[in-house]
Amino acid sequence: MSGHSKWSTIKRQKGANDARRGAIFTKVAREISVAARAGGGDPDANYRLRLAMDKARSVNMPLENIKRAIEKATGGGEGEMYEEVVYEGYGPGGVAILVEAATDNRNRTAAEVRAIFAKAGGQLAGSGAVAWQFEPRGLITIPARGQDPDDVALAAIDAGAEDVDTTGDELVEVYTTPGGLEQVRKALDAAGVAVEHAESTMVAKSTITVDEQRARQNLRLVESLEDLDDVQRVTANFDIPEEIFAEVAG
Repeated sequence: MSGHSKWSTIKRQKGANDARRGAIFTKVAREISVAARAGGGDPDANYRLRLAMDKARSVNMPLENIKRAIEKATGGGEGEMYEEVVYEGYGPGGVAILVEAATDNRNRTAAEVRAIFAKAGGQLAGSGAVAWQFEPRGLITIPARGQDPDDVALAAIDAGAEDVDTTGDELVEVYTTPGGLEQVRKALDAAGVAVEHAESTMVAKSTITVDEQRARQNLRLVESLEDLDDVQRVTANFDIPEEIFAEVAG
């Protein structure tokens, strides 16, 4: 998991900025819609929906907006039909990039994603080109302040976590199998560990090192992709040089 804590710190900061300008509401509403359509509108029976609703609450999305997204997805109201699409590509320096989207128009989204890759000096690739370099994981983030990272790690391992990263200054990251996320989260809650966020995500199996210029180019590419309303998540496999990380996260 080396390097992933840097990504989490940057994503955390960007998420806060997005929430302030309201951009995150569109993405979260789509995530709720896709989850509700796939597994029903009852969060007690649909863990994916419960995770999406938790994310919505964490960014102060109004309850009425959450209810409306669920109702539209489950037939209680009229709205767009979103489908999940994954795009694969390469950034400058051969960085592998996975783009997960929820769209009501595949042609539009593909054109927008392709244009951003091209503008950044990268290229969109075919299905399977880079996906093998990533794996699905459950990810639980826990604030490092006010909690002993070693105690958190022990509690997580006892709960069934596969890996724990305590190297981050701000966050402790707990990794689980995709199916073990709920079990580990519940156990941490029961142990009194303050969980900040839990989600199903994709993680690079290994990272590659790029120079400062390529790192900046790839960060701009990732940010441009994330700014698209249709894009839910972007994952890349490059490690961020310390000086760039300090600049972006500071």
